[in-house]
Amino acid sequence: MLKNKTIKPYRLNKEWHFYAFISPWMIGFFAFIVLPMLFSLYAAFTRWNGVTFPTFTGLSNFIFMFTRDDLFWLSIRNTLYYTFVSVPLNLFLAFLLATVLNKRLPGSNFFRAAFYLPSVLAGVAIFITWIWLFSPATGLINTILYFLGITGPRWLQDPATAMPSLILMNVTTLGGGMLIMLAGLQNIPEEYYESARIDGANPLQALLHITLPGISPVIFYNLLMGIITSLQVFVQPFVMTDGGPMRATYVYGIHLYFTAFRYMDFGYASTLAWMLFILILGLSLIIFKTSKLWVYYGGETQ
Repeated sequence: MLKNKTIKPYRLNKEWHFYAFISPWMIGFFAFIVLPMLFSLYAAFTRWNGVTFPTFTGLSNFIFMFTRDDLFWLSIRNTLYYTFVSVPLNLFLAFLLATVLNKRLPGSNFFRAAFYLPSVLAGVAIFITWIWLFSPATGLINTILYFLGITGPRWLQDPATAMPSLILMNVTTLGGGMLIMLAGLQNIPEEYYESARIDGANPLQALLHITLPGISPVIFYNLLMGIITSLQVFVQPFVMTDGGPMRATYVYGIHLYFTAFRYMDFGYASTLAWMLFILILGLSLIIFKTSKLWVYYGGETQ
């Protein structure tokens, strides 16, 4: 009995120490994440310019969004176009580069660092550099094409090529995904491939039945994070095109930003933000549900 009485206060004291140490994070989490989200949810049902007190309007913002806001549907279409082209392209190229760099070739470590470097050098300065590279008259890309006898496109200044230009620029940031793919490839035991070769499997069969199932958790992670990031794309089109030309790059993030800070309609902007949250949540749940069909973890059999 004496032993239990001494242990219980000691455990209680350790619990208080634990809560004391995490209290700064808890305070910041509730003050800067939970409470703003709850207020944003309330603001989505109001008319609010960010200065005066919000006026409750019920579902009017949602009705306006689905029935009268043409820019909402345009931004959804542009964002989905950007997402469903850039994400698969980045996944494929990241896997291709990881497969090549996984081989013990001279200079492989240098190329790993070289391909990863652009994903570290992110920010507005990089986007401004790409504006110069995409310049139709003086840009480096069109200059090289000119010496090759090819007339380069207008890139960011043409509605037909503006979004592909952003997708092309986004490809240069696949270094992080490539390294994760590379780690997944190196985690596959070499004995699997040796057994497959003894059984007469060709490289394609080894790819389909060993490599892809072996790195399927890595592909799943890159796919999920790529979709979440792409649906929230904002800085690149905002800095490089401001949503143009002719709203060809007018993505959802720009529509949300303009609604809040250019038109000072924070109530409707909150509605747009929660709609984006629902879209990301829905697609994430679909990926999680369907992952049971193609993602294999250690110890599972096909």
